[in-house]
Amino acid sequence: MEWKRDKEEENKKELEEKIKNNLDIEQNKTLKKIFVFLGVFILIITLWVIFINSTKHFEYRGITGNVIKEGELIFYQTTVPMKYQGEWVDYNIFLRNSPKSLERIPFDGEINLLHNMVLESEEEFSCDGKGIISIVNLKNLYNVVGTKVIKDENATCDPEGRYMFLRIQNGDVTSIEQVGPACYNLNVNNCEILEVTEKFMVETLVKANEIVNENKENFS
Repeated sequence: MEWKRDKEEENKKELEEKIKNNLDIEQNKTLKKIFVFLGVFILIITLWVIFINSTKHFEYRGITGNVIKEGELIFYQTTVPMKYQGEWVDYNIFLRNSPKSLERIPFDGEINLLHNMVLESEEEFSCDGKGIISIVNLKNLYNVVGTKVIKDENATCDPEGRYMFLRIQNGDVTSIEQVGPACYNLNVNNCEILEVTEKFMVETLVKANEIVNENKENFS
């Protein structure tokens, strides 16, 4: 009878050990599921934060800024460095179009910044008020970078490049052409005057940043 009790005790221990092992296996499976869930959850949160931040900021060819939403309107705010009382300060510039989206507008040439610019437009380009906004924004930017914008009906493209000459005109395709040392035709199709002027502004911002960075390096 003693051996029978020993056998029962042994079987009982084996059963308890088996149950314990099964419980450990189940617990491990549960923990793995929890860790996998937490990992996926953290990954989703991280990607969401990155996405949100990317929609609030933009970077394009050295131009950085913020995406600002005002009701249904979206603005792309950036800055241009300017010298004020002997120090470099940032002046805010607001664009209605993403600089990246303006890549579709061809620009044949390069920006040559000079102290004076003659701005000529073959018509008013009202375009639901976009024409006025475009001209004002363009003038403001060039005043900041140190270029005086003037109107001279007798002026034409200067082959010697003594001043900038900007002509806004109708065209079959919205584009920008450099036609002289510092002369540019802004061709407007389908009332895309805001797009073509902002394309010119973006190219100007890129050039202005390059000049400022070169000056900072030379005087650092």
